[in-house]
Amino acid sequence: MLTWLLLIMSLVIFAGIIFILWIGKRYQQADWGSRWLNYLDGLNRYFCQKYHGLRHPLLPLPITGPIVVAANHISGLDPLLMIAMINRPLRFLIAKEQYERFGLQWFFRRLGCIPVDRSRRPQAAMRGALRALQAGEVVALFPQGGIQDPSRSKKVSKLKGGVVKLAIMSAAPIYMLRFSCVKAQGQVFLPILLPNKVIVDSYPPLYCQAEAEESYLDHIQRHIE
Repeated sequence: MLTWLLLIMSLVIFAGIIFILWIGKRYQQADWGSRWLNYLDGLNRYFCQKYHGLRHPLLPLPITGPIVVAANHISGLDPLLMIAMINRPLRFLIAKEQYERFGLQWFFRRLGCIPVDRSRRPQAAMRGALRALQAGEVVALFPQGGIQDPSRSKKVSKLKGGVVKLAIMSAAPIYMLRFSCVKAQGQVFLPILLPNKVIVDSYPPLYCQAEAEESYLDHIQRHIE
């Protein structure tokens, strides 16, 4: 009896692994240069679509060339949604303290995330992001800075100017996204665990010129907030 039970459990586990691999392969859109990362790409898209109700079509990005993607930041779910909406790998600018979270640093490094040390050397992250753009990659960032909770604070803070500076220096267009209808806004992990019916607003790309940096920041702020 025990032998049969172990056999059935083994078959169930094996079938589950096969199903997960199939989902990862079936839904994969971006090539991250690694088979297991590509499987995770597909699993994340399936997770965002089926569990979090993401219905927004893929952003119509050029297949090559530098791109900046900027979004509001209301939860830890936001990066997963961004990945699920874009068919190219993303290089995220991420706060150094998040990048160095125990057990996750190796993963963030493998994804090519760029840590931002806001207290000491924020310009190092800008240089890293600019190099990525000059290499024709897609850089994703949250110009609001840390995670915001609109339900608790109505104060509007000025966006970080790095998003426009990067776009000007690299001649990359900025694609803007706004996430809403996410539960437990202001939290990191809870919004990922709770099922959502996410709404995403996307906007035409913005091409920036050096002469009007402040007006571009205001334009981005009006759209993502």
